Amino acid sequence: MELFLQQLINGLTLGSIYGLIAIGYTMVFGIIGMVNFAHGDVFMLSAFIALMIFTILTQLLGVTSLPFAFVVVLLGAMVLTALWNWAIERVAYRPLRGSFRLAPLISAIGMSIFLSNFVQVVQGPRNKTIPPMFDQVIHVTSGGTYDVTLSIKQILIMVVTAVLLLGFWYLVQKTSLGRAQRACEQDRRMAALLGIDVDRTISLTFVIGAALAAVAGVLYMSYYGVVNFADGFIPGVKAFTAAVLGGIGSLPGAVLGGLLIGLIEVFWSAYFSADYKDVAAFSILAITLIFMPSGLLGRPEIEKV
Repeated sequence: MELFLQQLINGLTLGSIYGLIAIGYTMVFGIIGMVNFAHGDVFMLSAFIALMIFTILTQLLGVTSLPFAFVVVLLGAMVLTALWNWAIERVAYRPLRGSFRLAPLISAIGMSIFLSNFVQVVQGPRNKTIPPMFDQVIHVTSGGTYDVTLSIKQILIMVVTAVLLLGFWYLVQKTSLGRAQRACEQDRRMAALLGIDVDRTISLTFVIGAALAAVAGVLYMSYYGVVNFADGFIPGVKAFTAAVLGGIGSLPGAVLGGLLIGLIEVFWSAYFSADYKDVAAFSILAITLIFMPSGLLGRPEIEKV
């Protein structure tokens, strides 16, 4: 029971990171119907941006307060990553919006390769580490065969994910930007005829998705304490899997899918084999798509004639 409870905590923590990345996939796909395969590498880029800001604060400026440094790193990574993704949308995606359907997808794959190689050239191929952050632990159970612990950074990751999910659900459902996004999702041409700036709405969607990926990147870096230029591919694919599993286009579905992927991965590693945890996650996705093609919380697409 202690092992199960510990793996449950670990799975929810990992799934929260996947869920934050998955929101970016589901927002972009929901509006323009494009799978932004560069989003995982944007997440990786944000972790390196956070690492550089943290290094500047602690080594060059002599900041010793970890909570203050964490807040500055989080805000700085969100702003700079959002600017990067805004530039990517303007350069790589917007000129191809009226082209044939596969053109943006090919461009996204090319941008993914470019970002990965760019970070490898600039930062080098070796792992980059940071000092431990928020390592204090709370003993949930003790005295048994296995002590169940909950670290402060695990609590931070789950709380931040819940707060951001509520915040962006409110943004999409209750604000003018959210109404514009939902209008573009239904019919971009009609939205433009009604006075909605479609290009601006799509750009802001990319900016918001990048900001969420930056939060995930900072949390990932603080949780594992190490980041590598290749860290964008596998988490990115798993986050996309989470978005599809939860229902592409649904914000709660993206987080739910992320939590499920995290739990499947962790429990499979604990009780079966860590070598096949990725196979287990993608197998669950395949089974879900066979029996529920729209995902767990997705709505089936109805075409009116």
